[in-house]
Amino acid sequence: MPLRTNQSQPTHDRQLSRAEPVEIWKARKFIEQHSIEELSLTRVAKAVNISANYLSEKFKKITGVNFVDYVARARTEQARVLLEDLDLRVSEIGFAVGFQSLSQFNRVFKKLSRKSPTEFRSSLLKRSKVRRVRKSDR
Repeated sequence: MPLRTNQSQPTHDRQLSRAEPVEIWKARKFIEQHSIEELSLTRVAKAVNISANYLSEKFKKITGVNFVDYVARARTEQARVLLEDLDLRVSEIGFAVGFQSLSQFNRVFKKLSRKSPTEFRSSLLKRSKVRRVRKSDR
């Protein structure tokens, strides 16, 4: 699933009006496939066979977000899905999606989600309880 950028149009709509350069598409795919690993601009640039400076400039121009923020968003999206699994600890999830420390995971997740991972999980639990109650009322 493509990440939404901070621009008003979803990524796929912008791509219809202006083709995404192949090297940026490849970079985004590489990030999605390797997001749990340590990722650097240099590593991704080498993987798509362009310079790090060119990737940095082009990535921001095309996606609307810089490389570091894009990687953080990709990891946070994966974490949101994993937080639904109550058998996984928050710390396990943070490391599983590629964050280097629990404090980094908490800080980035809260910045992007406006809730800590624990608060996000609690809100998921509350919503699922409300759904179960509504179903049982039927």
